[in-house]
Amino acid sequence: MEPTGKLDGCIANAGGGGMLCGYENMDTQEFLRVLQLNVLGTMLSIKHTLPAMIAAGGGSFVGMSSLAGHITHPWFGAYPVAKAGIEAMIRNAADENGRHQLRFNAIRPGFVATEIMEGIPRDSGIYRSYIDNTPMAGVGYPEDVGRLARFLIGPESRWITGQCINVDGGHSLRRGPDFTEFRG
Repeated sequence: MEPTGKLDGCIANAGGGGMLCGYENMDTQEFLRVLQLNVLGTMLSIKHTLPAMIAAGGGSFVGMSSLAGHITHPWFGAYPVAKAGIEAMIRNAADENGRHQLRFNAIRPGFVATEIMEGIPRDSGIYRSYIDNTPMAGVGYPEDVGRLARFLIGPESRWITGQCINVDGGHSLRRGPDFTEFRG
């Protein structure tokens, strides 16, 4: 894409999780921190890009959800709640702003080989549960998510809005990973 001098799109990719524990042991401040990072961070990205994209005559906003925002992930605390919140926000923003020719979509990555996932030992039951629950029996790469983000930002997706799209090798067809051994 060539530069236009206008804000045509935004990808809100910041986020993160927190403690691995049951809700009965959840630290309230940690729960709020994860919600603020994910939900409030995405809302602020929408809030501050929306006027410029409206002025540009339209555009595309992509929020980063997670497989955890769609299927249960026991012991993940605030993270699934936050990612589900992003998805609700994306759908509402799409409905509110379609009249401005603005599209809002979210991406739901599954297990992607990033630095944060390096903390899961490859010989652990957790890693095996990811692989066993993924029909394509592997892990994704950042490029897999990036290619979908590029498509959603670009004009090829002009008729797609309010959607949450999985990039997970089919993992969403089954169930979340078993993190019981890391439970706090």
